[in-house]
Amino acid sequence: MPELEVRDKNNNMVEKIDLRDDIFGIKSKRSVIHEAVINFLANQRQGTHATKTRGLVRGGGKKPWRQKHTGRARAGSIRSPLWRGGGVVFGPQPRDYSYKLPKKVKRLALMAAINEKLSSGEIVVINDLSIENPKTKEMIAILNSLGLIGKSVLIVLPEKDDIIMLSARNIPNVNVSSAADLNTYDVITHNILLMTKETIIKLEEIKGL
Repeated sequence: MPELEVRDKNNNMVEKIDLRDDIFGIKSKRSVIHEAVINFLANQRQGTHATKTRGLVRGGGKKPWRQKHTGRARAGSIRSPLWRGGGVVFGPQPRDYSYKLPKKVKRLALMAAINEKLSSGEIVVINDLSIENPKTKEMIAILNSLGLIGKSVLIVLPEKDDIIMLSARNIPNVNVSSAADLNTYDVITHNILLMTKETIIKLEEIKGL
């Protein structure tokens, strides 16, 4: 059964916790992680790209020259796709790139990504991350004592916490997420996952397969 050390704000170990083997003991599945990341990025695309066809480009109503006896090729409009400033053939049009993945696939990908962090020693668990007032200085002090300053850190909380979010939002490469909103892309794009003990319990509840 996997174990994790729980530390306090001064980076002292206070206890060890056992992790559920059926969740935190699964083997890494790179193909599933890749599939979840591609799905996440596709769902972020706005799809507002557009080009104008010859029917949408302004002008070109008049025939440039007569049909015959000019020695030139026949032309019906200066907005032909063959002409500079003409329409675009088969150009991109607004579309929806989003698609759904099965819930079990998304959960499996997330837990596989978390397990990669676990096996690489890139998960830090702290017993308490509470701050009374939103202060960036206090959050920097906590990260500094844990040796996380200068690293890409994702703080994962059991529930949304506005004070923690406001305290961390001005720190470069530090982001905050709740356990319910955690996704595979956020996990793999940060070097370190900083969690509380309650976050581990919450993940086992809502992300269990």
